[in-house]
Amino acid sequence: MIVMVGLPARGKTYISKKLTRYLNWIGVPTQVFNLGQYRREVVQTYKNYEFFRPDNEDAMKIRRACASSALKDIANYFTKEQGQVAVMFCDVFFIESVCDDPEIIEANIMQVKLSSPDYENYDKEEALVDFLKRIDCYKLSYVPLDEEKDRHLSFIKIFNVGSRYLVNRVQDHIQSRIVYYLMNIHVTPRSIYLSRHGESELNLLGRIGGDSALSSQGLKYAKALAEFIRGQSIKDLKVWTSHMKRTIQTAEALGVPYEQWKALNEIDAGVCEEMMYEEIQATHPEEFALRDQDKYRYRYPKGESYEDLVHRLEPVIMELERQENVLVICHQAVMRCLLAYFLDKSADDLPYLKCPLHTVLKLTPLAYGCKVESFYLNIQAVNTHRDRPTVRRNLRRHKHVFPLRLWIRLTNTKVGSKSLRPHLGKTNKFYLFFFSFKFCGYECYSFCIKLENAEQFLLFHYRALRLLDCTLVFKTKR
Repeated sequence: MIVMVGLPARGKTYISKKLTRYLNWIGVPTQVFNLGQYRREVVQTYKNYEFFRPDNEDAMKIRRACASSALKDIANYFTKEQGQVAVMFCDVFFIESVCDDPEIIEANIMQVKLSSPDYENYDKEEALVDFLKRIDCYKLSYVPLDEEKDRHLSFIKIFNVGSRYLVNRVQDHIQSRIVYYLMNIHVTPRSIYLSRHGESELNLLGRIGGDSALSSQGLKYAKALAEFIRGQSIKDLKVWTSHMKRTIQTAEALGVPYEQWKALNEIDAGVCEEMMYEEIQATHPEEFALRDQDKYRYRYPKGESYEDLVHRLEPVIMELERQENVLVICHQAVMRCLLAYFLDKSADDLPYLKCPLHTVLKLTPLAYGCKVESFYLNIQAVNTHRDRPTVRRNLRRHKHVFPLRLWIRLTNTKVGSKSLRPHLGKTNKFYLFFFSFKFCGYECYSFCIKLENAEQFLLFHYRALRLLDCTLVFKTKR
């Protein structure tokens, strides 16, 4: 459980919303439990700052009841809803936001807090005075995290929205990713422009993937995009592309330096590269149906899934959070993943987001969300969007073989063959890597044995498993 701590108007809600959006995007189910929202449900009408005085016993009873209710909901979230991370606002510290810059505090109050439901019937000056008094009430009981006394706790302290950080006792993988993410975000006003490449020759033919050049309409769009960007008068704009011809050709028309990211390459369609959807349906009907069943998690044979693509794009997201104004020229699946992150879309909705050709999306991150503006540059192009199927079937893959990365760790292993002992030595730990995998019956066809602390691999036929008396612990690497 992550606990947000700090005085009001220090950015706790901003941090928690961004962090929740990021964790959900990378596949870690996360939910925010905001005590302010629990309080508003109990106390329908907000009067003034007196409610937050620590000597207001009636109010303290309500606030304690709200905290208890939130903790019950968190327990339910972990046990019944299969949640992995909960973010909560209360008196315990894990992530602390500290701010002593009056300008930052006042800007946060004016931009965010005065639009709160608590102040919908207040004028701005009256609301500002009341909120500053509310902060004074919190100061009476607020005790900041102490570097020495609390050094046994795992925490990160963020000073003045990212000017300085203090990290202490980060102990697991998710905590490490959270800290890395929080150290990359900032609140500087900026815009992120997302655009697909211009229409390509393979787009014209209705074929997916590949690395074709732009069509004549695509070249026109590249010029139109350059004019549009010049008209925006964007300060210190950075341009990113993939390694594929069509994005590079589109960026060349801008006449400015650009950076190529391999991570921005289009989703790998594997054996279906450069095929039409009709051809896939005719030659691989099972694959076609499986993809429609779960488009986010479906992986093309010898290719990628949207889930794989999200993990590939995580470094891009981190760098986008660090940067200011950026134009990303990418591909349909990539643009969907980036857009889903900024708009907080679910994994189920992500593969069906509409990202048409020859259209620029301008994203402006706000305190609690993201503003989206769409600009169609009036250059005709084919439609590459496929709608969500109205009927889904519950299918399982069968009678099909394709490479699957799968490690199997063997523990308590005894070698049952003298001929294997010279290769395996005295180690009791080694790994099997399967090159191919048969879903019907889960039979492997060939595999390698990798010795612990050794570089060489030994290739065996699957019947060699009979020579080993061992316990198998399966762990899939996607």
